[in-house]
Amino acid sequence: MTRSSKSLFCVLALSAALAGCASTDQQSRIPPLTDDVTSADGVFSQPVKWSKKQPDCKGQCATLSVDSLVFPGNRELTELVDTALATMTGMGETTLQTSIEDFEQHYWKTAGPRDEVLLAAKTRYRNKDITTLELGSWQYFTGAAHGMSATQFINWDNQRKTPIALDQMLQRGEKDAFISALRQAHTQWLATQEDAIENLERYRRLWPFQPSDNAGITDKGIVVKYDAYAIAPYSSGQPELLIPYSALRGILKPAYLPE
Repeated sequence: MTRSSKSLFCVLALSAALAGCASTDQQSRIPPLTDDVTSADGVFSQPVKWSKKQPDCKGQCATLSVDSLVFPGNRELTELVDTALATMTGMGETTLQTSIEDFEQHYWKTAGPRDEVLLAAKTRYRNKDITTLELGSWQYFTGAAHGMSATQFINWDNQRKTPIALDQMLQRGEKDAFISALRQAHTQWLATQEDAIENLERYRRLWPFQPSDNAGITDKGIVVKYDAYAIAPYSSGQPELLIPYSALRGILKPAYLPE
């Protein structure tokens, strides 16, 4: 796990802890409909998009871009997304950045002449009960061979206005079973990768399977997404492993399975 991922997991873990225990409802909160249908009942959002270059800079200048969302009337989710994005670059380790505004002030003080940072948030799934957001950061440091990206899901309980951690979705004692299902999804994903097909043993040695809690609720199942270099070379981007709901019966709580 990268330093930025650790920082974000701390933010989400603290939010979940403050919210208290997860729901033990038995009624499904995942309707058996596609996201195109259920999104009409989801939380209202508005885009926030801007790009700036380092103030008072001439020539090659650092840039900061934001392509995010705000949720009118939902201060808790808006602030959580803002805080989470501010921590995703791993910059400013001596002080926890609590907002994009805080991060921006720190960034302009430390950025190199060609540094670039992009912070983004988008909706991956939503219904009347749950909103799944995918957060991402991309940063390039002056002189580096290429930029680096990080990703994180937020699963949001619309009614309780709290984040839902993976462990809160799982039946008690079923974490190992979830990892086993994730491993199976990884095996299926390998069958689509040319380098792995060419030499599976070598690929597994260089890029072994890793469990992850970066799980997002979707209409098709639970998606687990990885940072670059976590389970695949940089050229593979940020791999996604889909575990269909059919493979999660008895593993997820009924509230997080389709009816």
